[in-house]
Amino acid sequence: QVQLVESGGGLVQPGGSQRLSCAASGIIFSTKDIAWYRQAPGNERELVAVIARGGGTTYADSVKGRFTISRDNAKKTVFLQMDSLEPEDTGVYYCNTKSYGLDYWGQGTQVTVSS
Repeated sequence: QVQLVESGGGLVQPGGSQRLSCAASGIIFSTKDIAWYRQAPGNERELVAVIARGGGTTYADSVKGRFTISRDNAKKTVFLQMDSLEPEDTGVYYCNTKSYGLDYWGQGTQVTVSS
């Protein structure tokens, strides 16, 4: 079955950096677009970044220039490098992909930006 496992979250100070990982299994990874979403308390889940199977990337306006999404097809892993973090980046970060018309989500990893 499809599994997505996020890691790398934690507490970071404003202006700091964090790198998240999403390890996938149960899919032909190189053929899938992979996305990162985040959800802050009381807010809806929002799209942060997407990396297409061909390597093209899309970012939410709020993270452009600060976040970088990348993928390693050999390791079946997608990364989210987050720099210049702001308190507004706090939330649970989820990995997402679609397979045969179904959405798959990881369990999420908490990122807290606070001094």
